Amino acid sequence: MSILPRRFERIKNVLNCRMKSLTVLVEAVNKPHNLSAILRTCDAAGVFEANFICEKDEVKTFNSTAQGSQKWVKLNNHKTIISAVSELKKKGFKLYGTTLNESSTDYRNYDYCENTCFVLGAEKWGLSNELVSKVDESIFIPMTGMVQSLNVSVATSILLFEAIRQRKSKNLLPFNGEGLSPKEYQKTLFEWSYPELASIYKKSGINYPNLNQYGEINEAINK
Repeated sequence: MSILPRRFERIKNVLNCRMKSLTVLVEAVNKPHNLSAILRTCDAAGVFEANFICEKDEVKTFNSTAQGSQKWVKLNNHKTIISAVSELKKKGFKLYGTTLNESSTDYRNYDYCENTCFVLGAEKWGLSNELVSKVDESIFIPMTGMVQSLNVSVATSILLFEAIRQRKSKNLLPFNGEGLSPKEYQKTLFEWSYPELASIYKKSGINYPNLNQYGEINEAINK
């Protein structure tokens, strides 16, 4: 069965605004509620993929807080700090770690218009010393209350939408798929439109068929 045209248009409109040049790396945030809220914020901000440091193969985020956003934001699980940082820097990201130390700077003092990764840790302990030593810049969110830290999902929202604000002011936000490569765009479009079929094709090692302007499959499957 083909996807409904209205559903297909909705998927394309969302995918058109996705960008790979903005992401997050989360360390030691193990509560599903917080991880789900972070994922929901990433979806709202147009983040294409998020990164988590987790020794296990699966990050527990799939509860009602996520509101299904786990379907629309790719999750990259890294088992170690070294592998996470190495992979992100290989992709050209600059890492901004949220931490309170003498070298930390007000987050509003930086330009987040190019490849930006916000690095966040658990509310109680913050980032580990090892990860702090590997970020490019240490940043903090100024507060005037008795408590010195925000919920990690709230901090994520503030940082991501500051990056969005800056990019919007410079007309750098994608609106027609420019935030992804054409190949990644078409691949994701099929996976979002036909997730069950995509799973079958992956297991079979078969390339995805092309979709026409209405979201209908219009080519035979090619090996």
